[in-house]
Amino acid sequence: MLPPIEHRIATELAAQPRQVVAAIQLLDEGATVPFIARYRKEATGGLDDTQLRNLEERLGYLRELENRRAAVLESIAEQGKLTDALKAEVLTAETKQRLEDLYLPYKPKRRTKAQIAREAGIEPLATALLADATLNPEAEAAAYLNADAGFADTKSVLDGARQILIERFAEDAELLGELREWLHDKGVVASTVVEGKETEGAKFRDWFDFREPIATLPSHRALALLRGRNEGVLRLALTVDQPDPDAPHPCETRIAARFRVRDEGRPADRWLRESVRWAWNVKISLHLELELMNELRERAEEEAIRVFARNLKDLLLAAPAGARCTMGLDPGIRTGVKAAVIDPTGKLVETATIYPFEPRRDVEGSLATLAALAKKHGVDLVAIGNGTASRETDKLVADLMQALPQLRLTRVTVSEAGASVYSASELAAREFPDLDVSLRGAVSIARRLQDPLAELVKIDPKSIGVGQYQHDVNQSRLAKSLDAVVEDCVNAVGVDVNTASAALLARISGLNTTLAGNIVEFRNANGPFRSRDALKAVPRLGAKTFEQAAGFLRIPNSDNPLDASSVHPEAYPVVERILAKVARNVRELMGNATFLKSLRPEEFTDERFGVPTVQDILAELEKPGRDPRPEFRTATFREGVETLKDLAPGMMLEGTVTNVTNFGAFVDIGVHQDGLVHISALADRFVKDPHSVVKAGQVVKVKVLEVDLPRKRIALTMRMGDEPAHATSAAPSDGARRRNDPRAASQPRRNGADARRDSRDSRSNTAGGAMADALARALRK
Repeated sequence: MLPPIEHRIATELAAQPRQVVAAIQLLDEGATVPFIARYRKEATGGLDDTQLRNLEERLGYLRELENRRAAVLESIAEQGKLTDALKAEVLTAETKQRLEDLYLPYKPKRRTKAQIAREAGIEPLATALLADATLNPEAEAAAYLNADAGFADTKSVLDGARQILIERFAEDAELLGELREWLHDKGVVASTVVEGKETEGAKFRDWFDFREPIATLPSHRALALLRGRNEGVLRLALTVDQPDPDAPHPCETRIAARFRVRDEGRPADRWLRESVRWAWNVKISLHLELELMNELRERAEEEAIRVFARNLKDLLLAAPAGARCTMGLDPGIRTGVKAAVIDPTGKLVETATIYPFEPRRDVEGSLATLAALAKKHGVDLVAIGNGTASRETDKLVADLMQALPQLRLTRVTVSEAGASVYSASELAAREFPDLDVSLRGAVSIARRLQDPLAELVKIDPKSIGVGQYQHDVNQSRLAKSLDAVVEDCVNAVGVDVNTASAALLARISGLNTTLAGNIVEFRNANGPFRSRDALKAVPRLGAKTFEQAAGFLRIPNSDNPLDASSVHPEAYPVVERILAKVARNVRELMGNATFLKSLRPEEFTDERFGVPTVQDILAELEKPGRDPRPEFRTATFREGVETLKDLAPGMMLEGTVTNVTNFGAFVDIGVHQDGLVHISALADRFVKDPHSVVKAGQVVKVKVLEVDLPRKRIALTMRMGDEPAHATSAAPSDGARRRNDPRAASQPRRNGADARRDSRDSRSNTAGGAMADALARALRK
C-alpha cells in the first residue's frame, strides 16, 4: 500500500505531514491560498503561497488517481480477474500512466483480431509456440483449423496466433514501462519539412532538418516543432540513433528478451521473431510514440505556462507611477491619436483626438490641443501606447516638453497589449457607456501607468501578451494558472475598498464577481466605508467571506488606523495587548521602527496567535500599508532611433523587458520590434534561468549585436564587452538561430508598415515656426 496522500505530498514538498494535513483541511473548508499563506502560518508551519499552490495542484492529481484506482479495481473485479497479486500492483501504482498500463489487458475494448482468434480456440497454439520454439508452427497449426470461424488454413491460424501474441506483448505492463523509459532516455525527435512546403513554411526553416533528444528538448523548441507539424509544414518522428540501420530496432531486442525469443535455428524461432517485429512496428511503437510525444507536449506546455505566469506576475507587480494626473495617448496614424486625461484617482476628466500624422498632418493643432490639456489639468505624466505610430507620438510629446519645460511633463511608453480587448469589453461599456471605444483605450493606457495592477486585472490575462506560445498550450490549464497569479498579486498588494473597481475587488480572497459588484453598489449608495466592520452590511457578505477578505481590504481614512493595514481584524486584540504593554496609542506606535524592533514577539502570543503572526503584525506596524512593488522608473529611448533601419551594431540603448522566455528576454528599444537578448548574452556568467537576471517590465541597458532587416530580427546583448556583427542585413547563421526559436512563428509583429511610413516626414513637421506659434497660442488661452 502507498502511504496516505498527505504523507506523499509532505515528502515531495519537504514539509511535515502535520503542515500538509492542516493546509488540506483549510483548502477543503474553502480557505484561499492567499489567506492561508498570510493569516494561517501557525497552522501550516509557514507554508508560502508557492508551496500552497503546488500542494493544491498535487492534491488534485492524487485524488484523481485514487478515484481512478478505485474504478479500475472495481472493473477488474467485476470481470472476475482480480488476483491478489494484481490488486497489490494496482494499489501500489504511483502514477496514472502505471495504473493505465496495468489496466490495459482488462480494459473493455472493441472486438479485436486477437479476440476473434481466442474465440476460435487458437490461444493454446500461441502459448505453446512461445513456450517451446522447437515446435513446428505449420504442423501445430493444423490441429486448430476452424473454417466456420474463418480459420480454414494453417496460414490464417498462424496469423490469428500472431495477433494473440502481439496483443499480449503490447499489454504487458512491465514491458511497456521498460520500453517507455528507454525511449524517453534514448529517443530522438526528428523533424523534416513536408515536401512542397519549403516556401510556405519558411518561418520554420530552422527545423527543416532537425534532431534533438526528447529528454532534453526545451519547451520553446518543442512547441515550435509541434506548431510546425500542426500547420502542415513539418513532419515529426520519434527515432533512435542506430549505428547499423539494418539491425533490429533496440526495442525489438528488448521485447524478445522479455519473452525469451531467441534465434537458435529452431522451427518456431523465425515465426516468433516476426511476431516480435510486428508487435513493435504495428502496435507498440505507435502507441509509445504517441504517448511520449504527448508527454513532451504536456511538459512543454507546463513550462510555457510557468514562464507566462512568472512574466505576468512581474508585469502585475510592476512599479506604479502613483496618484499623479496622467494623460494617456493611444497612437494612430490615419485614425488619429486618442488622448484621455485622468485625475490622480484615475477618474476621466477630458478626452480629445488629434491628427498630427497622415493624412491631415495637423501638427500645429495637435500640439496646441496637448498643451492646452496639460495646462488645464496640471498633467504630470504622459503615457504613450507602444502601438502603431508610438515613436512618432513620442517625438511629438518630446517637442512639446522641449518647447514648454514649465509644464514639467514626463513621458513614458506603456505597453498597450490588451487595451483594445478592454475597450470593447462589457466592463468598459459599463464604466464608460458614452465614450467611444477608441478613447477607452487611451484611458486604459493612462491608468496602467498610474497603477498597472488595478488596470490589468480588467483584462483577460491571456490578452496581456507576455506568454511563450500561449495559444498552443492547454487553455483551461493556462487560465487556471494565470488566475492564480492574478489572485496572489492582488492580495499581496491589497486594495483600497473605497476606490477599487469591481474587477479588482473580485480578485480579493473570498470575493467573487457578484460580491465585488455588491460592494461597489453599496459604496455608491451609502458613501465610502468608514471601517472594515461596515463591510458586514454588504448583501451576501457573510462571516466566512469577511474572514477571508478583510485583511486584504484597506480603508485609509478609517477611525481605526489598523483598517488601513494588512493586520487582520481577528488579530486586533494582539495589537491591543501590545499597546497596553507599551502604554502608547496605535498612531504613536505605527511607523516607529526603532521601538517596534525592540519588542519581543513571544511576549504577545496566546493559544491562537503564535510568533509568526506577531512578527507579521510588528512588521506591518513598522511600515503600515507598505506596497511590495518597486519604485517607479522609466526607460529613455534614444532620439533618432525609431525604426529597424536606424539601428546599427554597437549602439548602446536603454529599453524595457517585455517578455522573458526560457531562451532569453525580449526588449522594447523603441523601434516597433522587440529585440532578443539570448540567454547566453544576459550576463557575464552562466545563466540557467533568464528570470534570475531579468523580469518583465524591467528597464535594462543593451547593445545592438546584429540587425536582420529581411526577417525583422534584432540581436541584443546585456554584456557590453560583446563584439557586434558588422553587417545589418545578412541573415544570421543556422547555428546561431537554431538554439533560439522561430520567433516569426510565435512572436507577433508589433506595429507594422504603417508605423514606419513617412516617420521622418512626421518628425520634420514638428519643427520650426508652426510648433512655436501653436504653443504660444496654447499658453495664451
